[in-house]
Amino acid sequence: MNALELRDVKVAYGHVQALRGVSLSVGDGEIVALLGNNGAGKTTTLATVSGVVRAREGSVHAFGTDITRANPWDVVRSGVIHVPEGRRIFSRLSVHENLQLGGYLVDDAREVHRRIDHVYSLLPRLAERSHQQGGTLSGGEQQMLAIGRALVSGPKLLMLDEPSMGLAPLVVAQVMDVIRTVNAEGTSVLLVEQNARAALQIAHRAYVVDTGEVSLDGPASELMHDPRVLEAYLGA
Repeated sequence: MNALELRDVKVAYGHVQALRGVSLSVGDGEIVALLGNNGAGKTTTLATVSGVVRAREGSVHAFGTDITRANPWDVVRSGVIHVPEGRRIFSRLSVHENLQLGGYLVDDAREVHRRIDHVYSLLPRLAERSHQQGGTLSGGEQQMLAIGRALVSGPKLLMLDEPSMGLAPLVVAQVMDVIRTVNAEGTSVLLVEQNARAALQIAHRAYVVDTGEVSLDGPASELMHDPRVLEAYLGA
C-alpha cells in the first residue's frame, strides 16, 4: 500500500489553473522528490494533500484512506505531516515549547515527552538550545526545529517544502542527512526542493512538475543523469 497517492488532481486559484491533473505516489518507506521551477505547482501539491487547498477534481489517498476532502487537522491525525516553506516556527516561544506544540493533537503526554527526547537525540543542537527563543536561532537551526516539531506529531509521511532554502551548503548537507535518518527509521518522505542535486542524491524516485503537470518521473539515480534534468535543474 502506498503512503500517498494523488490521482489526476486539479486545483485552481480563481481562473488560474495551478494543477492540471497531477498523479503521483509515495511508496511505503520511500523518499520521493518533487522538482520544478518556481510556480510549477509543487507547493500547491503539498497544500492540497494537507487539506489547506481543495482539489477541484481528482483524489488524494493516504495509506489507503481518501483524504481529498479531509480537514487539515484530520490529515495530521492520519499521520501526514507538512513542514511548510519558510519554517514558520513560533519565534517568541522557546525551542522546547515549539516542540511541545508539535504534539498538540497527541493525547498521551508521556508519548509527547518521549518524542521530544527522540528529537533531542536526533538533533542535539536543539537540546543545547531548548530554552532559547526560536527566533534567535540561526536559519539552519530554525529548519531543524521545524523538522523536529513535525516529528513530535508522529508522521508516517513527512512532507517538506524547500527545507534547504537560504541555507549554506554545509547546513544543507546536514538537513539532508536528517531527512535520510528519519526515512531510515520508517517514515516515508515527499520532498519539494529547488536544490535538485541534493534531493536526487537522497531520493529513491522523483517527479518533475512543469506548469501544473508531471512532465517527467522515474528513479532518482536515472533522473540525475537525464539530459533534460541536467540542463534544467543541475546546471549542466
